[in-house]
Amino acid sequence: MTTALNLDGHLVRPGDTGYDDARTVWNAMVDRRPALIARCASVADVVAAVRTAREQDLELGVRCGGHSSQGLAVPDGGLMIDLTPMGGVRVDPVARRAWVQGGALLGALDRAAQRHGLATTAGNVSHTGVGGLTLGGGMGWLARRYGLACDNVLSFEVVTAAGEVVRASRDEHPDLFWGLRGGGGNFGVVTEFEFQLHDIGTRALSVELTFDLAAAAPVLRGWADLAAHAPRAATFTASVDGTGFASVGYVWVGDRGRTLLPALRALGKPLTEQVSELSYLALQSRDDTVGRHALRRYMKGHYLPELRDDAIEAFLRRGTVDGVGRHLPNVGLQAYGGAIADVADEDTAFSHRRTMFEYGASTSWRDPREDEARMAAARAAGAAMLPFASGVYVNALTDDGADGVRRAYPPAKLARLTEVKDAYDPENVFHLNQNIRPSR
Repeated sequence: MTTALNLDGHLVRPGDTGYDDARTVWNAMVDRRPALIARCASVADVVAAVRTAREQDLELGVRCGGHSSQGLAVPDGGLMIDLTPMGGVRVDPVARRAWVQGGALLGALDRAAQRHGLATTAGNVSHTGVGGLTLGGGMGWLARRYGLACDNVLSFEVVTAAGEVVRASRDEHPDLFWGLRGGGGNFGVVTEFEFQLHDIGTRALSVELTFDLAAAAPVLRGWADLAAHAPRAATFTASVDGTGFASVGYVWVGDRGRTLLPALRALGKPLTEQVSELSYLALQSRDDTVGRHALRRYMKGHYLPELRDDAIEAFLRRGTVDGVGRHLPNVGLQAYGGAIADVADEDTAFSHRRTMFEYGASTSWRDPREDEARMAAARAAGAAMLPFASGVYVNALTDDGADGVRRAYPPAKLARLTEVKDAYDPENVFHLNQNIRPSR
């Protein structure tokens, strides 16, 4: 293939040094081979890559952290825009602002802001891309206190499908600004985010009490009641791990996190108790994947408006009769509410702000021979929770297709997103995502 693409970064083709590393993403099941990888070092590089893909009729993918479980950043035979060279973060501690390049990872944002005791809502795996997380909404340990990541964006710099550079904010391209806050990567390549930062200090507390599965149902009922009335500094979590033990607890960012411990301990006598005081940076990286991009992965997710007794039983059983079986996924619950629900639903593309809990069933493994069994078990666990669900986090969608997009966005929201798509990407150049299709 010939191309006139000249970059401040560099162009990588099959057979070049670094090609395999550049096409490797978080899910090791993804093994696609782009014809060109544009490792962009500037906004001009991104503009040139978008225009080249259109001129040469190449399918276009955009990589930041590469954490899409489907590997949507990697177009087989197409052009991949690799933003990772654009990973800079600049912080103004007086104005409490951060300007984050489109290829930055969450860890870079957290480290730069925490030098000043500041942070904004970000996910809890430090090698996740800021872009993918934020464009889908962006849940994190600060969300109940300060809103989702997308709620803390003041402006976006975007390269559109036409190869134009625009800034989107409440005052400039407000329709695009609305769509980028929860609408995913449907409308362009974000090359810079401007975030509001918050003074959070540097400390956090993590609490986890573990119970035998047979004793966990009443504990989860009490845990859900506590979560409904918890201070905004606390994010309640619950899980069942691969060994079949159930855990309940919370994460608290800031001081005085132990005030909730007596009420949690009163729910029952645990098998184990772990109370950890740690730095915010350690909290943000403690779930980093061992082996990072070497594991095969699959997940299913839901939003739950409430946690009824029958939903608790289904959560604990994980798609089985008794919660026992081979290759069962890890399942988890994370509490929403607080500042997430304070934002008016019509203010952003992100939807389901009144949800109480996010549910996830996730599994990871190394042996390709386990693929079907692992995915089937995760699907069964997810299907068991579907009767209690209302919507889904767009960043948790996998192979759900158009049905998943309709679950992520109510009809009126989806219609408005389609209008934004028509305005900024009417030919659906950016379709390797949870796709909002244009109307024509």
